[in-house]
Amino acid sequence: MTSSDTRDPGTPSAPAATTGGTAPAGAAAPGAAPDRDAAPQFVLPLVVRIEKTAPPARTDALETAARAVLVLLSDERATAEDGPWTQAVRDWQDARIRKVVRRARGAEWRRAAALPGVTVTGRTAEVRVFPPVPLDGWPKELIKLQVSGTDLDDPEPCGPPDAGHPVLWLSPDVRMSAGKAMAQAGHGAQLAWWALDGAGRAAWRDAGFALSVRTADRERWTRLLGAGLPVVRDAGFTEIAPGSCTVIADHPALGTARV
Repeated sequence: MTSSDTRDPGTPSAPAATTGGTAPAGAAAPGAAPDRDAAPQFVLPLVVRIEKTAPPARTDALETAARAVLVLLSDERATAEDGPWTQAVRDWQDARIRKVVRRARGAEWRRAAALPGVTVTGRTAEVRVFPPVPLDGWPKELIKLQVSGTDLDDPEPCGPPDAGHPVLWLSPDVRMSAGKAMAQAGHGAQLAWWALDGAGRAAWRDAGFALSVRTADRERWTRLLGAGLPVVRDAGFTEIAPGSCTVIADHPALGTARV
């Protein structure tokens, strides 16, 4: 299962979230409700295209999912006062920030692509993100899609992250399926987006939401944890233990822990 929930753990020193639910400390989500668990629960659906003969590379799928979340958050349909997705995004952000990644191929992908949403393409990956839906109100074209089977590999080592661009660092101590990791990368990107000011968001958008996803070594991870950067902490609904730190968003505009 690849759903995730993000909530504010109340850590004053660093923006943080427990995967799938609230704004990081110091960067509240617009219209945040006082009690996120009492609010109606919504989920952000993401669908990754996985054809049998040409599955995407794992890291590219993670990076593409993270960019897809940012594309939706910045889309006028989700930000304009009268945008068709604005209320759904507000409702989603008033509760726990859940994301669920499902997979599709062939006719399944074509049916999913016909629904309102945005498809983001990487080097090998295609990810479609949809406006949030009620937790128990998925469109029939998406509810039938599988959440398992998203175990992807990188055919070659990815090398160092792109210099000067944000990096979403994965924990070296938490093992996740590709689908779970895609949701976590999306959380990390969202926390960084919330923490940026208007100029920082505009600059990132103009750069096409350039970013890298890499797994930190333990020395770097320890340094990142103390750097005051946005941290994703998982709520423990699926795959991993509650409170696990999974992703740290190292965006140059938020300070950096890079060597």
